[in-house]
Amino acid sequence: MKMFAIITKMTQQKDRRMDALQEAFKKHGMEVIPVATKEEALALAKTFIKSGMSIGLGGSTSVAQIGLLEYVTSLSDITLFNQYEKGISMEENTRRRREGMLSDLYICGTNALTKTGELINADGSGNRVAAQMFGPKKVLIVTGRNKIVETVEEGFKRIMEIAAPKNIERMNNTAIAMGKEPRHNMDNIGNKWAYIDGDVEGRTTIILVDEDLGF
Repeated sequence: MKMFAIITKMTQQKDRRMDALQEAFKKHGMEVIPVATKEEALALAKTFIKSGMSIGLGGSTSVAQIGLLEYVTSLSDITLFNQYEKGISMEENTRRRREGMLSDLYICGTNALTKTGELINADGSGNRVAAQMFGPKKVLIVTGRNKIVETVEEGFKRIMEIAAPKNIERMNNTAIAMGKEPRHNMDNIGNKWAYIDGDVEGRTTIILVDEDLGF
C-alpha cells in the first residue's frame, strides 16, 4: 500500500507538471498534446494529414523515429515536398525546401521547449525555423521529453552542448553514406536561430512524447 501511494503521488505530480506545460504553451497560442509512446504519437500525427494537402518537412530525427517520415513518403494522395529523396540535385533540394514553407502542413521537430511556453531552435539553412515562424498554414512539431528545459537560456545551452554536436555527427555520416563531402561543423550548423514565444492560435501543435527522441 505504501508503494502504491508513492506511485500515485508521483503520477499526480507528473500530471500537474504536464498541465502546467500545456497551460504555458496555450497562453502563447500553441497546443501541446502529450502521448505516452512513439506509436501513439504516430497515430495522432496521422489525424492531421488529409488527402490532397501539401506537406513540407523540416529536418527531424524525432519525426523519423516515430515512423512519420516513412508514413508520409508512402502516401500517394498528398503533395510532399521531400528534400530528403535520394538522387535529387541540390537545386531540386532547395526548390522543395522553399515550396515546403508555403505548404498546408509543415512537419518538424524542435531543439528545445521551455516550461514557460517557448520554442528554441537553430538551423543551418533556416527553412525549418522560418517555417515555424511564418509560411505554412499549420505546423506539427514532434518532440520527446528530453527536449524540455526550464528556461530560454537553458534552451540555447542545450542546443550548443547537446543538439548541435550530435546533429553534426548525424548529418556528416549521412553525407558520407551518400558519397558527399561532410561539411557540417559548429560554425555552419546553427547560423540561424529562432526564439518563438507566441503564434496564431491553432497554428502550432506540439506532440510531446513521454520518451527520449532525437537530439
